[in-house]
Amino acid sequence: MTQRTDIIKRLRRGWCTPLQALQDCGTMKLSTRVGEIKAELWGTGYEVLDRWVEENCKRFKAYRIVKVKK
Repeated sequence: MTQRTDIIKRLRRGWCTPLQALQDCGTMKLSTRVGEIKAELWGTGYEVLDRWVEENCKRFKAYRIVKVKK
């Protein structure tokens, strides 16, 4: 299985932060991979959502994949 496939599976399960992606998928470049995945999902009925998270006075983004309702 590729790292991209692991990330997609993880994002479908729910919100994922960079630390969780490192632990679950072995990637330190979650935002880069998410950018690639967003481009691939365009027009497929799925969307990558993001939100800012703050923990221990640090801000970072969390991501997840959802099916777009029509």
